[in-house]
Amino acid sequence: MNKTHLWPEQTVEIDGITTISVTIETPDKNKNILWYQIPAEHSSLLTPNSDPFVAPVIFLAMSQKTDLVIHGEVSPSLLRNLEEFQAVWGCWRPNRYRTVEMTADVEREPLTTDRPQKAISAFSGGLDSCFTAFRHTQGKCGRNQRPLQAGLMVQGFDIALSESEAFEGAAQKSKLMLNSLGLELITMKTNFREILGKSKHWEDVHGAAIASALMLLQGGYSIGLIPSSDPYNAVDISWGWGSNPLSDPLLSSDSFNIFHDGGAFSRPAKLQLVAQWPKGLENLRICWEGKQKDRNCGYCEKCVQAILTFRVLGLNLPPCFNNDVNDEEITRVLKKDLLIEYAPILAFAKANCLSDSWVTILREFVIANAVTEKHPLCATHPHTCLRCARMTSLAGS
Repeated sequence: MNKTHLWPEQTVEIDGITTISVTIETPDKNKNILWYQIPAEHSSLLTPNSDPFVAPVIFLAMSQKTDLVIHGEVSPSLLRNLEEFQAVWGCWRPNRYRTVEMTADVEREPLTTDRPQKAISAFSGGLDSCFTAFRHTQGKCGRNQRPLQAGLMVQGFDIALSESEAFEGAAQKSKLMLNSLGLELITMKTNFREILGKSKHWEDVHGAAIASALMLLQGGYSIGLIPSSDPYNAVDISWGWGSNPLSDPLLSSDSFNIFHDGGAFSRPAKLQLVAQWPKGLENLRICWEGKQKDRNCGYCEKCVQAILTFRVLGLNLPPCFNNDVNDEEITRVLKKDLLIEYAPILAFAKANCLSDSWVTILREFVIANAVTEKHPLCATHPHTCLRCARMTSLAGS
């Protein structure tokens, strides 16, 4: 069988920036260098093994149907979990991915006996990551409390490598938020999306991309948190989304555990908690479609959804938004494929007996689309589809 090779490169430090990289060689002898950069002051956190690179490159090997050969040291526990990870994605995307063999020059678990238990969370400054940071520092997790010490913000994911000024502005806001909770912000750059996350496949691989960045820092941390995008009661549509509660934990090894955090909470429930955090409300970054990536445009679908969530919770418009929205602007962003995003907002409005004009707009939107909205599960499980059950209930409200 054809093989994809992963070759670790020498870690280098230039002008206060540490770069760690690998060369990915495909069967056609095409070579690409995948790199990550962090400030040299954090270089002691970098792991010497190849675990962080194997997790995301497995998608490339699966899509090209080539075995993966790692010319470095890998944790056998990670390889074991990645076999199940491949099985999951092979079931979800059988026409795109096929399970492949993985071999490494050295299979060995890192020694972690002297390393304290410390957690780091992916942090973008958005609602999901703010919710994770706030609840793990305010004793809101019960027995699932993790010893969170820092947040990791990566340039090259939602903010492109070419937008350095926007990233610096967004990172400054993230630093203010995290510092108010006693947490450190660590920044990182990567060309991951250019090499492994092109076009629509980014929707598949972004969870592995986040895990990869977190895993790089296992020299100082033993736990990585990936804030949830969707709640557990939306699993019928989140299966197959790059970050989800099933496949995220399968990116773990015995020395570094990945946890999918916050899946028990809807976005309104998350915002209700984050609303207790003044510095969070001041700097919350919801928007990713606007021209200025370090602030909220106030008009895109994400911004409108957040503004309506504040309304339904009876909260004033926070400082992170410069403007409110009117009914016409709300109607403009409502699209059929976003139906499920507004279900929790409408449910909160119904529970609180709200009857404002914007609530009527949402209700009519749901009624008009709930019956016709279809997705793959409906064809085979018409009586057990959680999404359709929720939509039907709301349409009748």
